[in-house]
Amino acid sequence: MRFVAKRLLLFVAALTGLSILVFLALRVLPGDVAAVMAGTNATAARIAALRMEMGLDRPLPVQYADWLGGLLHGDLGVSAISGKSVALQVGVRSAVTFPLIALSLAIALLIGLPLGCAAVITRNRRWRGLLHVIAIIGGAALWSGLLLILLFSRGSGLLGLFPSQGFPNDGWASPGRALASLVLPALATGITAGAGIMRYTRAALGDAAQSQAVSMAMACGMTRRQALLRVGLRLSLPQLVSVIGLTFAQMITGVMVVENLFALPGLGAMLVTDVGNRDLIAVQSELFLLTAFFLLLGLAVDMAHHALDPRLKNASTDLQEVL
Repeated sequence: MRFVAKRLLLFVAALTGLSILVFLALRVLPGDVAAVMAGTNATAARIAALRMEMGLDRPLPVQYADWLGGLLHGDLGVSAISGKSVALQVGVRSAVTFPLIALSLAIALLIGLPLGCAAVITRNRRWRGLLHVIAIIGGAALWSGLLLILLFSRGSGLLGLFPSQGFPNDGWASPGRALASLVLPALATGITAGAGIMRYTRAALGDAAQSQAVSMAMACGMTRRQALLRVGLRLSLPQLVSVIGLTFAQMITGVMVVENLFALPGLGAMLVTDVGNRDLIAVQSELFLLTAFFLLLGLAVDMAHHALDPRLKNASTDLQEVL
């Protein structure tokens, strides 16, 4: 309980510090939201009126307090450009981005874990070299996305199996069409992430293969394959959980590239558009949600790692006894 309480306090402190950093960073950028909204031919009086209407003329601490108070009540503000609720837009865009991330992670695990284990278990040099080449080539999201479009997209691809642009207007009301539109983007992101998971799995399981626990398992009658999969993989699990958590977080930035490549109306495309439009209110809330997601995921990985690795529990217990 003490460990959980400390991590939660650090999470709240980090989230507060990042909210201040996001708020101040966007205020020092060149440009003026009111001037963008008013248009190129707007008068100075019109721009000043808009600044007053949006509260941009108030002191920065007051603006931050109002924004933070709205966040605590679930109010992300209203877009200065479109006039729509930022929370509503984030909800609509999340219905594209998070299913894409979940599907990409599933593909990455199906690729990375088996191939990473196979790279350590196999004794065939050619097979091991082929897996090494796959891990290197699969690391480019843009390359894999373009290749998938050329092979499988409808209209321009060789096979024409899946759509390569856009998302259904009615969203998940048409689940078949919606899922089909995410197949190629998920494959592009999943192959890239799977290559990284494959490399980490190969390294972690390779280290475990040299441990005394694996040697003891083989001395007790297990084959090398059985010892690696039953004992070595269990020893590597805390490291793999950390890697998978970080990979999941990195997929947010990877998805931004893939969403633009496949013209998907997700959070990445929304953030890029709002930054280009200098929509300060929307951008600061979107960046805050993004940083909160990263911190929350890091907290979950930290707790899972502590629960899976008994050495961390013993170390914290010994430290408490010494203190």
